[in-house]
Amino acid sequence: MTPKLAVALLAGFVLSAALCEASVLPIIESELRCQCIGTHSTPFHPMLIRELRVIESGPHCANSEIIVKFKNETLLCLDPKEHWVQKVVQTFLETAETKEP
Repeated sequence: MTPKLAVALLAGFVLSAALCEASVLPIIESELRCQCIGTHSTPFHPMLIRELRVIESGPHCANSEIIVKFKNETLLCLDPKEHWVQKVVQTFLETAETKEP
């Protein structure tokens, strides 16, 4: 093996490793952080909600997060400590359990 070929192969491996690492970093950075900057605590009618996600606290975020998507596609973070929010989450869970076969 010639020195030029060895250097070219080494450069190729280093370049491919750098490209692979760079492609993974944005995915990790977007998932390992809190999704909610602030929370909404004023009650509204639950019929406006299309989708509800509960994200438990963990290494990505110290806070539990509740994110709702309205029928008009807007997203809103709710305060999980509010009593009305807990009732809405409980209602959604009960509804999901009854819909499962």
